[in-house]
Amino acid sequence: MSSGFWLSFDTPTGVDNSVSTPDTRTELAVNSAAPTPARTTGTTPKTRSAPARVGEHPPAAVPKPVPAPADGTMASKPIRAPFVPDEFFGAQPTGRATLPNPQPLIENLTRCVIEILAGARDLEQIARWVSDDVYRHLLKRVVLSTRARQAKGVTPIRPMFALGSVSVCEPKDGVIEAVVIVHARARSRAVALRLEGLDHRWRATAINVL
Repeated sequence: MSSGFWLSFDTPTGVDNSVSTPDTRTELAVNSAAPTPARTTGTTPKTRSAPARVGEHPPAAVPKPVPAPADGTMASKPIRAPFVPDEFFGAQPTGRATLPNPQPLIENLTRCVIEILAGARDLEQIARWVSDDVYRHLLKRVVLSTRARQAKGVTPIRPMFALGSVSVCEPKDGVIEAVVIVHARARSRAVALRLEGLDHRWRATAINVL
């Protein structure tokens, strides 16, 4: 009889005594083929813009279109009338009722204009009774008359003349238009004037010697 002895146990019928070991190579292949889920941190990843090249300006911002009004009209700022300083600070028109009789001024301006063109009176003496346009117009006539006398060698003297008929009409309130006939030795001339009431006095806005 041997010293060792064996114990044998009978396996119950229907019980699989083998242990199933997973295949390591198959598991690695499956894990490597499966995509790795992205890590979420709760924030939107920032996109880094490409650096600008040397000498290249950054792109300009595109303005957003302005939505049109619901009624179909174009949106714009309210248009105001331009400011005219003369309407507030310039000479103000005056009605005929508050103005003096224009007859003396018509005759005096006619005499003065004839003497100014003859070189016997200074234009500055009637500057306050005429507008700027009339002053510039008469100044041109004075320069031309002076050159003509200098070319002929004529000395300016006070002319001899007499006033003839005076025709006066009033086209509207505060405006007088007149024509004065001037009789001289050599010929007769006509002087047309237009007076307007400005700042409670008459002022000549047009004078023409025909």
